[in-house]
Amino acid sequence: MTTRRANASNDKALNAFITTKLQMDEMLECLKALSDEHFNTNPDEINWGHVGTLNHYASLLRQITDGAFKEGEHAA
Repeated sequence: MTTRRANASNDKALNAFITTKLQMDEMLECLKALSDEHFNTNPDEINWGHVGTLNHYASLLRQITDGAFKEGEHAA
């Protein structure tokens, strides 16, 4: 039997999940737009600092995708 308290708890969890998902969707849209603009860089001005920054971003994204898809260090 499901109690009223369990439903309320699930509703809170669902609301928190949806809120976080929407925040992530917004971040992904912003990141895609920034990528489409080559991370606001001018090709004639690219230096190793830009490469390092982009590698750092890629490393952080790799941690997320590896966890989400159970790849890399998160592989079963």
